[in-house]
Amino acid sequence: MTASRAREPIENLHIDDSKVTLLGTAHVSQASAETVQRLIESGDYQAVAVELCPSRYQALVAPDHLARMDLMQVIRQGKAAMVTASLAMAAYQQRIAEQFGIEPGAEQRRAIELAEVHDLPLLLIDRDIGITLRRTAAGLPWWKRWTLFTGLLLSLISREKVEEEEIEKLKEGDILETTFAEFAHDRQDLYRPLIEERDQYMAARLLQEIRDKGHEDILAVVGAGHLKGLKANLEAGMEDPREKIRELESLPPPSRWPKLIPWLVVALVVLGFAIGFRRSPELGWELVGNWVFINGTLSAIGAALALAHPLTVLTAFVAAPITSLNPTIGAGMVTAAAELWLRKPRVQDFHELRHDTSRWSGWWKNRVSRTLLIFLFSTLGSAVGTYVAGFLIAGKLAGAH
Repeated sequence: MTASRAREPIENLHIDDSKVTLLGTAHVSQASAETVQRLIESGDYQAVAVELCPSRYQALVAPDHLARMDLMQVIRQGKAAMVTASLAMAAYQQRIAEQFGIEPGAEQRRAIELAEVHDLPLLLIDRDIGITLRRTAAGLPWWKRWTLFTGLLLSLISREKVEEEEIEKLKEGDILETTFAEFAHDRQDLYRPLIEERDQYMAARLLQEIRDKGHEDILAVVGAGHLKGLKANLEAGMEDPREKIRELESLPPPSRWPKLIPWLVVALVVLGFAIGFRRSPELGWELVGNWVFINGTLSAIGAALALAHPLTVLTAFVAAPITSLNPTIGAGMVTAAAELWLRKPRVQDFHELRHDTSRWSGWWKNRVSRTLLIFLFSTLGSAVGTYVAGFLIAGKLAGAH
C-alpha cells in the first residue's frame, strides 16, 4: 500500500485492461477532500466513482429536494420511519459540521464538483440507503428492530453536542456502521449488511462500469473502512456483476408469522367482547369501554407529546380504538392525515427541515418533522394500548368466570 501526502491510504489495482485507484478517506476530514482534489486535478483519471447511491447523492448536492416530498405519500407507503431515521442521521452530521467546523462528506462533494469541472463521468457505486437499512433490519430478530430504530432516533435527536471520541470513530470507519453500532445490541448483526455487503456491491458496480463502459483509469473515493473489503472483492472478481447487484438489492421475503400477530390479537379481543356480552351486557360494555379508553388515551397522549393540534389529539382518541381492530390501517396514518389537513406544511418548512431537525426543539417546531413524530408517537401509543387493553380484558374475563 502506498500513501498520499495527507496519509490517506491508496490501493492501485489492475482489473482486466483498466486501472482502479481506491482512495480510502475519512468522511469528516478536510485532508481527505484535499487529497481528492489533488488526484483528480492530476489528470490521470477518466472517471470518478464515489461511495454514494442516487438518493444520498441527491441529498448531498440538492438538499432542497425535500421540498418536493409528498409527506402523505411517504406515510401511506410505510416510509415514515425510514424518512425519520434518515433525517436523524442528517441532523447528526449537521451538528458535527456546526460544532467542529467539519463538513461530513466534504471529500465526496469535492469529487462530485471536480468531476463536473473536468467533464469526467461520475459513478455512483453504493447501494441505495433504503435497501441497506431494510436489509439491516431484516437481519435482526424482530424484537430488536424497534429498539434499534428508537434508540438511533432518540440518541441522534436528543443530544445537542457530539463527543469528540465519536468524531475519531467516524475518521476510522464507515459513517453508517459507526452511527448504528452505537445503538445496536450486537455489532455483528450490522457488519454484514452495512459493510460486507456494500463492499461486494461497490466492487460489482465498478466491475460493471469497467465491462460496460470500458473506463481505463478510475478513481474510487470510498470510506477507509471499505478499502480492505473492496480490494479483496475486486481482486477475487465476479463472473456476473449484474447478478451480484440484483442479489444484493433483493429484500428477504418477510416472515409471515409476525404479520399474523396483529390479526390474532384482534381476533382475541373481538372474542373477548363476544364472551363478555354473552355473560352479561354490562360486562360486555365494560370491556368495550376499557378498550376505547385505554387505546384511545395512549394514542392521544402520543399525539400530544408530539405537540399535535388539539383536534388531531381528539382524532387519535377516536381513531385508535377503531384502527386497532383493523391492522391494515394504523392510528398514525389517520392522525398524520388530520394534522396535515389542519396544519399543512409550508414551503419554508421543507426548505428548513434539515436545519430545524439538527436541534431537539426543531423536530417539534417544523411542521414536516412534527407530522412524522405525530405519526410515530400515536402509532406507538395505540400499539401499547392494544396490548394493555387486551391483557386487561383477558384478566377481567378470567376474574368474572
